[in-house]
Amino acid sequence: MLIRRPSDIAPSEITPRALFEDRRQFIRDAGLFAAAAGLAVTGVHPRSARAQTGKGFPNLKKGAYPIGEASTPFKDVTSYNNFYEFGTGKEDPAENAGTLKPRPWSVSVEGECAKPRRWDLDELLKLAALEERIYRLRCVEGWSMVIPWVGYPLAELIKRAEPASKAKYVEFTTLMDPKQMPGQRMAVLDWPYVEGLRIDEAMNPLTLLTLGLYGDVLPNQNGAPVRVVVPWKYGFKSAKSIVRIRFTEQEPRTAWNKAIASEYGFYSNVNPQVDHPRWSQARERRIGEFTKRPTLMFNGYGEQVASLYTGMDPKKFF
Repeated sequence: MLIRRPSDIAPSEITPRALFEDRRQFIRDAGLFAAAAGLAVTGVHPRSARAQTGKGFPNLKKGAYPIGEASTPFKDVTSYNNFYEFGTGKEDPAENAGTLKPRPWSVSVEGECAKPRRWDLDELLKLAALEERIYRLRCVEGWSMVIPWVGYPLAELIKRAEPASKAKYVEFTTLMDPKQMPGQRMAVLDWPYVEGLRIDEAMNPLTLLTLGLYGDVLPNQNGAPVRVVVPWKYGFKSAKSIVRIRFTEQEPRTAWNKAIASEYGFYSNVNPQVDHPRWSQARERRIGEFTKRPTLMFNGYGEQVASLYTGMDPKKFF
């Protein structure tokens, strides 16, 4: 039997305590210890994961880019999150995000564009036909999920702003309000949270202006009431609880890049051949599974996005 010492085990290989305890309780209750591998906990919604309106999104159309994989259970999607505005632990957002008030809400679109304006949330909901797209989400720590997001291409909003020729990038800014977002009281990052994309990345049909998941509005801990999802990049690039979208000529200074530039590059495309400085990115663990699987280049979306990076060195532009 191989016995591994703590010093031999990489942080990315350790099963999160909350996930382990949740699965252990499930196994105990069901008496299925021998068959536990590969099972996922389903059917229980955390308190703070309740829909904000309760109305849901009727008549959703199925979106493009099916991946043929089962979705991660709702409970796992809404109880294991990175959202430092509500705490640095994976379980903190589900526990603490009840302080966020997703209505009223608006998003300012500004910068290098002909038609800047402020969009009310209800206007965003009606801007284009909502569709459900099942996308992979891959996080830099080595875990991943498959989530049925609800939204429409971000390009629908961008086109209405009529970006100027100088607009090379799109910057996203999260709400700054320590009363609603208690994690902002700690100097973990340079608040507010800022992320960005090159404008051709933002206009790619895969990039989703996201307003819900699992057929209902976004739970607070998943970025309510509006976020972006960029499925071929690591999860921190998909900014949550957005209040401003700005077109810029210069590359935005993004939150994690400012904090640790050597570990979090501006592009952050999912690439199994480019390691994080402290661990390998070659394999990932799908939440709800015990075994790891190979990480897919561009998270499996290379056919749609590889051409965006022709001629670029992925180790330099990581």
